[in-house]
Amino acid sequence: MSYPLTTLEQNRFGLTFRPITLDDVDEWYALVLRIAEAEKPIWHDQREDLRNVFESSKNDPRFNSVIGFDQTGTARAYGRVTKNREGEKAYLFGGVDPSWQRRGVGSTVLQWQQAQAVRRFEEDQQAPAVLRKFVDQDNAAELALSDSAGFSVVRYFAEMRRPLSEEIPAIRLAAGLQIETFSPELSERVRLAHNEAFADHWGSEPRDQEAWGFLLGHPHFRADWSTVVIDSASGEVAGYQIANYDPEVLETHRRAEGYTELLGVRRAYRGRGIAAALLADAMQRFVASGMKWAALDVDTENPSGAYGLYEKLGYRPYNRSMAYDKVL
Repeated sequence: MSYPLTTLEQNRFGLTFRPITLDDVDEWYALVLRIAEAEKPIWHDQREDLRNVFESSKNDPRFNSVIGFDQTGTARAYGRVTKNREGEKAYLFGGVDPSWQRRGVGSTVLQWQQAQAVRRFEEDQQAPAVLRKFVDQDNAAELALSDSAGFSVVRYFAEMRRPLSEEIPAIRLAAGLQIETFSPELSERVRLAHNEAFADHWGSEPRDQEAWGFLLGHPHFRADWSTVVIDSASGEVAGYQIANYDPEVLETHRRAEGYTELLGVRRAYRGRGIAAALLADAMQRFVASGMKWAALDVDTENPSGAYGLYEKLGYRPYNRSMAYDKVL
């Protein structure tokens, strides 16, 4: 893999660009926090997420990342590209320090990301190159940058939440189905069930053991809130709910919140109220731990009718984000 910096080598912004290294994590995270403080996104990378970048076997940061430092050694901009080897799209992530915006830094980093994504598709002998980035509805600068660079909105996602002070419905599973608390022994079976459940979902790609390990190894993961529906006759996983707790939501927004990171039901078990039962059970677990809110996000065009289900259970949208694509 070559690493041509191309336009970034001109150093016309007074920034020195190079690949991100493990030693940069503290400075990189400080940059992420400055960007988050200004843009106030619903979610941003945590330190553990940044460290996980260096454990990926698929997206070596030596070739798939850049970070720009000013003359004082302060990180002011970064960009990353990720792609599964058999994946049909590459994902772009990045940001610019608020005090360095409107200087052309973001567009130049984006140019590098696009060039690197094309190289990844060429290495995997795939065409065309499909690039994807996610943008919060309130991030005016990123929306303008995406539009000007030729990206187009292809999907809308909604963050939803409901107060746990409202009555939580009592939902019983059909005979032969039972909810169990997540355990390491169930992990691989749940991963395979997740890949099957999301095979018909827009934009989803299978999670390998490495990606699954990052999910379950994240400090926000709550095994005690996460559950699995087991078919007692066959022992198969019918559905699952993976939950997280982000203490920053409480610190920043004063909201004690349990978050459903993943919710899935295998196709053969759909239509039996499993998703609703899993969410109702999750709410009870959140309440028992002192949470005041339950939250999740959803593809608004999810073919399973998830958005309507969440509304029936009392969830209401409070933020929207968009998936932007560009085909090269």
